[in-house]
Amino acid sequence: MADNQQAAGNQTQPQFALQRIYVKDLSFESPNAPLVFQEQWKPQVNLDLNTAHTKISDNQYEVVLSLTVTAKLGDTVAYIVEVQQAGVFLVHGIEGPQLGQMLGAYCPTILFPYARETIDNVVNKGSYPALMLAPVNFDAIYAQALKRKQQEEAGEAAKGESQTH
Repeated sequence: MADNQQAAGNQTQPQFALQRIYVKDLSFESPNAPLVFQEQWKPQVNLDLNTAHTKISDNQYEVVLSLTVTAKLGDTVAYIVEVQQAGVFLVHGIEGPQLGQMLGAYCPTILFPYARETIDNVVNKGSYPALMLAPVNFDAIYAQALKRKQQEEAGEAAKGESQTH
């Protein structure tokens, strides 16, 4: 009987597990090679990132971290790398804001080192110097996105109220 109680207790415990990490999409462009190799290498590097998640079963979510890195020498594009680093995560017993935080910040934090390594490898294969992206604070990015969403919703609610009066 104690085993049954313990098993029932385990069902209510929150569970989180990484099930798989993979590259979903990868693109590398070096539109001005080989001429760009003759210039002094002092690039301006721009990083754009985005996250998305999809529920694939009751307790499984796919989280996709999309990164685009553009390196320019002045107005000349040296290279563009786009990677979608994805993972399948088991999430059970976590709901509401905690689930949003898990999928929007914690999972991308797990995926980022893999995406960074993929980008560095492909940049190297393109005959460019190594590119080690600085760490990203996904908790702060998630908090900003949440705040922006709340402000937009508050603005729309206020706009809707003013139109009804």
